[in-house]
Amino acid sequence: MDRIDKLILTQLQHNAAQPVADIARKVGLSVTPCWRRIQRMEESGL
Repeated sequence: MDRIDKLILTQLQHNAAQPVADIARKVGLSVTPCWRRIQRMEESGL
């Protein structure tokens, strides 16, 4: 888990229902890489 993953997790903890596009903008990624990171975290059980 790197710094970006931690930022994504922080955003999800604040509001898990927010759109991936909003999370991506807040952490400085485009939508697809952000979505892939979220998927990878979900698959790993986080």
